[in-house]
Amino acid sequence: MTMSATLTSALYDEVTEALKDVMDPELGVNIVDLGLIYDLAWDDENDALVIHMTLTSAGCPLTDVIEEQIAQSLDGVVKQFRINWVWMPPWGPERITDDGRDQMRALGFAI
Repeated sequence: MTMSATLTSALYDEVTEALKDVMDPELGVNIVDLGLIYDLAWDDENDALVIHMTLTSAGCPLTDVIEEQIAQSLDGVVKQFRINWVWMPPWGPERITDDGRDQMRALGFAI
């Protein structure tokens, strides 16, 4: 598979903004600010966005919900995408952005 290393800056920003509409069903914070998105790349061979991401735990039963939310958020942004689930390095709270921490505090989490 031939993958370009990066997306254009404009597409990267558009995809990132769209993915902020995808909420982690358990925590109620978007997947970007939770730090679940590890990388975004373009698969030239399949003309598709590749989302390298993880979950807060490998046993999360809600992957289907997250995938459906991603499909809805990217509708009109990209024609195709696929998710490459990444488990190493494991997700940790240090990956949460400042905005994500603010959102979690607003929801009552002590972080």
